[in-house]
Amino acid sequence: MSLSCDDIRAAADRISPWVHRTPVLTARSLDDRCGGSIFLKCENLQRVGAFKFRGAMNAVLQLTDAERAAGVVTHSSGNHAQALALAGKLAGVPVCVVMPRTAPAIKRAATEGYGAQVVSCEPTLADREATVARLIAERGFALVHPYDDWRVIAGQGTAAIELLEQAGPLDLVVTPCGGGGLLSGTAIAVKGISPTTRVIGSEPERADDARRSLELGYIVPSEDPRTVADGLRTSLGERDFSVIRRHVDAIVTATETDILDAMRFVWERFKIVIEPSSAVPVAAILNGRIDVTGKRVGVIISGGNVDLDPLFQFLAAKSL
Repeated sequence: MSLSCDDIRAAADRISPWVHRTPVLTARSLDDRCGGSIFLKCENLQRVGAFKFRGAMNAVLQLTDAERAAGVVTHSSGNHAQALALAGKLAGVPVCVVMPRTAPAIKRAATEGYGAQVVSCEPTLADREATVARLIAERGFALVHPYDDWRVIAGQGTAAIELLEQAGPLDLVVTPCGGGGLLSGTAIAVKGISPTTRVIGSEPERADDARRSLELGYIVPSEDPRTVADGLRTSLGERDFSVIRRHVDAIVTATETDILDAMRFVWERFKIVIEPSSAVPVAAILNGRIDVTGKRVGVIISGGNVDLDPLFQFLAAKSL
């Protein structure tokens, strides 16, 4: 199976009663600093605080009656976990999530809050997949993979369709890249609507497996790299990589300092909360890895789920 822009349009129609049409924001301070016109598609304001709800809802709405009755399982470090948990709750489908023990506490709590069962595993792709396989064998769950699933990829691509409708013609569209669901869905949508628009992925310099994979022509596994962008630590999916090789023009990187600086810039200038993974494409623009001079550029802000406890604990201690 493959995916077309028409499939993504169909997904947009399918999930429209359930998802938010998130806003696109601009700021003169960002445009002045980078020399282009930048449009941020704010999926941090999506349900569950991330674009992942689009793909999860699209997948759940296409389950067979037997799959709905058995329930679904996935593995996720956080945002897909919350997304599938909410999608399952809305559709009346049981959800089980395999989550690395290193996942942020706020994301585990939110997943459980939506009614999903959480099963812990070690923070490696091999252990995630082995735990999921065991649960499928024991309990008959249907798998909704966080990114290597055409239904999920189609759902993620709907954010790009909205972005082009809201911002108008764009020279570039930039997204973060972890497993590749958002980047591949975006690439299919953008190239289907505007073939001359370049699509660029971005990832942490410490987790640059997608960049290396694109250069080498085969998937380079990600082995739990140390980066503040916790949502971008996963390896590329086979389906995602097949799309990325065909439709993505480049993948660039940002340092940990770049990412935190960009995150702070967006918090201060746009007055919105974004998570580190969302800051990576902004960082790649601010650090000059992507030349946006004189260009109209869309950036998909992937999520806004940040563990704020340490910040508020620090502020509380400082006030005493």
